[in-house]
Amino acid sequence: METDHKLIIYQLLPRLFGNTKTLNKINGSIEENGVGKLNDITDKALQEIKSIGFTHIWYTGVIEHATMTDYTAFGIANDDPDIVKGRAGSPYAIRDYYDIAPDLAVDVHNRIGEYEALIQRTHNNGLKVLMDLVPNHVARTYASDTKPKGARDFGQDDDTGKAFEPKNDFYYIPGQPFVVPAGYNPGGDEFTSPLKDGRFNENPAKATGNDVFSATPSINDWFETMKLNYGVDYMNNRNGHFDPIPPLWNKVYDILCYWSQKGVDGFRCDMVEMVPIEFWAWVIPKLKTAYPGIVFIGEAYDKSKYYDYIFKGAFDYLYDKVGLYDAIRRLTRNEYGSSTWEINNVWNNHCQGIDQHMLRFMENHDEQRIASGDFAGDGWLAVPGMIVTATLNVGPVMIYFGQEVGEAAPGNQGFSGNDGRTSIFDYCGVPEHQKWLNNGAFDGGRLADHQKKLRGFYQTLLNTVHSNEALKNGSFYELMMANEHQPGFDQLLYIYMRYTNNQYILVITNFNRDSRKIRVKLPDDLLIKLHINGKKEFIDLLSDTKFSTDDIQVGVEIELPGTSGMLLEMR
Repeated sequence: METDHKLIIYQLLPRLFGNTKTLNKINGSIEENGVGKLNDITDKALQEIKSIGFTHIWYTGVIEHATMTDYTAFGIANDDPDIVKGRAGSPYAIRDYYDIAPDLAVDVHNRIGEYEALIQRTHNNGLKVLMDLVPNHVARTYASDTKPKGARDFGQDDDTGKAFEPKNDFYYIPGQPFVVPAGYNPGGDEFTSPLKDGRFNENPAKATGNDVFSATPSINDWFETMKLNYGVDYMNNRNGHFDPIPPLWNKVYDILCYWSQKGVDGFRCDMVEMVPIEFWAWVIPKLKTAYPGIVFIGEAYDKSKYYDYIFKGAFDYLYDKVGLYDAIRRLTRNEYGSSTWEINNVWNNHCQGIDQHMLRFMENHDEQRIASGDFAGDGWLAVPGMIVTATLNVGPVMIYFGQEVGEAAPGNQGFSGNDGRTSIFDYCGVPEHQKWLNNGAFDGGRLADHQKKLRGFYQTLLNTVHSNEALKNGSFYELMMANEHQPGFDQLLYIYMRYTNNQYILVITNFNRDSRKIRVKLPDDLLIKLHINGKKEFIDLLSDTKFSTDDIQVGVEIELPGTSGMLLEMR
């Protein structure tokens, strides 16, 4: 695992990132609503991303996935729209693990070459590349036409007469054909295709991605995907058959090697808890032996399994969604009963001993935009939460493109309704992000002043994290209990210290909508441990505001505006 610096990750969907079209017609086609290309992510774009303080970019949705767009002119067979979600299709319904989505290429025939060039361009600009691994499921139309010579396709050697067989790549429902869920109208009324007939030829049916072992998944299931078989017999007490190693394991290892050879620096792995831990314990060390320094990030939600996926499964980092994200969201929304003591509960309980392995965020492609009415309604309300998210520990922090300018994801985009999320299923523009994009100038030329200031906040925060050792790899000391009886303290303030031998930074955030004044005390054991005494001055690394005390043992008087925070370096 990388320990020399903190990962600061920028997540972007190339399909959306460079798109300049603003029509945003519901269920609009690629021609109507436009699409971003890999080549849109220019040196200038990468320099601007780097300037905010990022170390890594997660290029989301670059592998070829099922789509309603016709690429038969390029020798790519059409997908059946009855099993595709949205005109563009879900990036998590992979159709060919060895290929790049044709949507993203200027020259479709050179789509892999354009991705290789983007990897090189990213590296040349001092950034590292993360990409998706979607190990649990693939599109129902999965078929690789670019796989290396000698590679066997998923399912190519399966015995389809058996519901479960350790050597099979898929699970089957013998004797039953797949049934498209009733009520699905792919692409809306305007979209027409000879293939849009409410049927899909799959016999016998394969099990659906979200563990539905039936030929008739519902419209609310991941019906567009098929679950992959890592040797777990779900119909028989989930017994594992891992000796000999199932053929699928080596196929996925080969895919990881394929992209690692192209210079990818790490993988964000989708829904890791739906894949047996024995596979991760086998594949991650094996790949790291071949490619030292490669990073594995797991999307995980079951707190009871975190330790196993880190210490047995060998993941470097896991999502901290069911923990810090949920607590910060409640505080940011000013929900009744929310309290910063919930943050203590995160690192003190379900992340105890593994806090440094947790990836923190306030937005990603699955979650609602902070500025949407479904979340907070204003990107500025994220300031205290973002300070905690970025500085609580040494683990990674991630920002979703557009978050830094207050993108609100307005309107219904098609398969993705008006739900406060930027659609991953539809062709669409991202309105506030496009003001920064400014027709490919990447100069923020159309941003309002308040958006420029918000982006400036993110730039200052992330660069401060990136360049200060106490925040990057220092220790953590909780200061809530030392201050809970101080005048002015309430449960919407959060206070802690990050420190090394050379640097002490006092972090204080105010989730209240109005200002608070408090004399912050450092407990005697901390003062003794760090050899701190006498007169001290503090400077806020975010604003250059100064505070001082004649005697640190008495504390330091701090006044914080509403929904704000400070990173106070002790001088």
